[in-house]
Amino acid sequence: MTRRRRLSLDDYERGVRARDRAVLARAITLVESREASDVALAQELLTRLMPSALNVASGKPDTAGAIRIGITGVPGVGKSTLVDELGMRLLSRGKTIAVLAVDPSSSVSGGSILGDKTRMGRLSLERDAFIRPSPSGLSPGGIARRTRETMLLCEAAGFDVIVVETVGVGQGETAVSEMVDFFLVLMLPGSGDELQGIKKGILELADAIAVNKADGDNVARARIALGDLKAALRYVPRHRAIWKPAVVAISGQSGEGLDALWDIVEEHRRTMETSGGLAALRADQQRAWMRTLILDRLERTFLAHPEVKSRLSQLEADVRAGRTTPPLAVDALFAAYLQPISATARS
Repeated sequence: MTRRRRLSLDDYERGVRARDRAVLARAITLVESREASDVALAQELLTRLMPSALNVASGKPDTAGAIRIGITGVPGVGKSTLVDELGMRLLSRGKTIAVLAVDPSSSVSGGSILGDKTRMGRLSLERDAFIRPSPSGLSPGGIARRTRETMLLCEAAGFDVIVVETVGVGQGETAVSEMVDFFLVLMLPGSGDELQGIKKGILELADAIAVNKADGDNVARARIALGDLKAALRYVPRHRAIWKPAVVAISGQSGEGLDALWDIVEEHRRTMETSGGLAALRADQQRAWMRTLILDRLERTFLAHPEVKSRLSQLEADVRAGRTTPPLAVDALFAAYLQPISATARS
């Protein structure tokens, strides 16, 4: 079997900027990798592509002004169907779209379903669309470990709209909202009490709430859900002082309400740009990215420490067997980490 030629830094940069889908896919694989050589190359690539993102953060006009949209909702709410239909409509308007579909990772094998290209059957065939299923890596709320970096690559490739479709409502909604410009929460009509299946915290983060599958027999139930949600939002603190969250009924299947939804997205964009909120938001996103990288680097450094590596397996076994407690095991590991590396470990 012939091995693929390893791309150089220049190859990656030229390919990403030219929106070469094959090179872009390989660049995303590169930034997702944990191999030391890949991590170093990925950071060099991101550094070359960063000026575009920095110009946006500082409020300067730039080609990297993609609209970043996060979409969340309970499993089965119709996220992929919505993205497929909305994406096709955006393509008809002359826009390009990248979809980062974060798939659930198996807690047993670590593998993921990666079926979003199947669920977005039309969009996946379009030249001006790029769909990247990424395993969540078992992270809270279903956020791929390198989603921020992947968005930067897609912006450098010149995509107009970047959609991050998450696994579902979980513990990572704040992480999603910190990465995107517009946060959309999808809900189902006719599920009893429309507010039971969603946490108050989600409503506080939402820039818009869409009641999906508002078609056929669900139309009347969707109308009731809209009323309930509008009433609930009166008691929820606004995520952004300059923006009142919108509530709309849509059907990802038929396309009903999607033009109105996109009008909301564009109105939000105009509001954020004219108020200076977009520049401030992008600056905050850069800061959050830095904090994430710090935590990631600390974890890798900690686990790679020779004294920690030598004791980790035994302490895990002791915790499983009840011979020690997790807090005591962590204390022991940190004590080992803070000890000078022994000569034996160095050798």
